[in-house]
Amino acid sequence: MRIFVVDDHPLMREAVVMLFRRIAPDATIVELDRLTPVISKAAEMGMPDLLCLDLKLPDTHGVSGVREMRAKFPHVPIVVLSASPASDFEDLSIDAGADLYLEKSSGAMHLTQALRVLVSTDSESTDTSNRLASPEKLSRRQRELLKHLDRGLSNRELAELMEISEHTVKVHLWRLFRRLSVKNRSQAVHWARTRGII
Repeated sequence: MRIFVVDDHPLMREAVVMLFRRIAPDATIVELDRLTPVISKAAEMGMPDLLCLDLKLPDTHGVSGVREMRAKFPHVPIVVLSASPASDFEDLSIDAGADLYLEKSSGAMHLTQALRVLVSTDSESTDTSNRLASPEKLSRRQRELLKHLDRGLSNRELAELMEISEHTVKVHLWRLFRRLSVKNRSQAVHWARTRGII
């Protein structure tokens, strides 16, 4: 697995890399302080399996970097890890093509929890070959999540019920949506209902 971490703040980039090394010790991690070299690094080292970007980089403005990376890497998961509150930039980042928005202020424990789910290579793998899921291939937690979604629970309610952070709920939802090839909660619930899961 190749993870590109793009952050122009050396200490923050180092902290993020340490988190990834802890949860994905076999991953190849490429550290960059701006977006410009990403394309050449991908050509040199291979396509990234995950892009982790800060929003405020020397060669970006707002969510322009997210939009640029989505255009260059249409199938690569993009995670924005930002110091800006989610209320300010989450929706803009998702609209620009990010898969997830995580706040740096969440703390190491919550970020580790979320990133571990993100890079997990267990039976919930989101590899393209597994994207078209059948009901039998869903994990117990994914089935549980679909039932909770059918009840209309919010991310906060899901976090309390499942005893995980809201960030981790977002990651679980993202992985579930990718697995089912759907874009949102209502499509996921429809998918589950038509297959008799809920």
